Amino acid sequence: MIHIIDYGTGNISSIQNMLKKIGADSVITSIPSEIADAKKIILPGVGSFDTAMKLLKDQGWIEILNKKVLIDKTVVLGVCLGVQLMCNQSEEGKELGLGWIDADVVRFNNEKATEQIRVPHMGWNSVEQLNDVTLLKMNEEQRFYFVHAFHLANVHEENKWLQTHYGYDFISGVQKENIYGVQFHPEKSHRYGMELYKNFSELK
Repeated sequence: MIHIIDYGTGNISSIQNMLKKIGADSVITSIPSEIADAKKIILPGVGSFDTAMKLLKDQGWIEILNKKVLIDKTVVLGVCLGVQLMCNQSEEGKELGLGWIDADVVRFNNEKATEQIRVPHMGWNSVEQLNDVTLLKMNEEQRFYFVHAFHLANVHEENKWLQTHYGYDFISGVQKENIYGVQFHPEKSHRYGMELYKNFSELK
């Protein structure tokens, strides 16, 4: 059973609908204690970093999530803002992140870009796999739907999974032990997203 965290932000129903299409059992939960026996967790998110972190704190999610992910080693997938929350901090606000991935979150910078870019980065884009992670087939073109103005930075080499080019290369997917995170929206990415969620649901 996959538990989808509902803390007041994120494409909750879209994610569950995609999981239903691939035949994966899932439940949406807004009660922290309900994930005590969860086998897999999805941490979604849209909106601002500080707002999301405050919601997680105010609703009592931080302690149980840290136990499940860091101590019990429950498999977790962060989606869009969800992967940013897994990092240390964001230029978008002042709140500290969960710190599961030793990385920061920064705004897209036109000064670094080789061509003029619009922010937010919105629409379909390709990803390149930097490391072989079982959620996607290696050396096969994959395209996903993005909507974001901020991206991960200062990611440790061993945690880099996916890279995308938008003005410049940025890390669009990370993996560390039982922790997975993607900057895009698999639930909006048709067959590519279905493959990722199917592989996630089958992880042991």
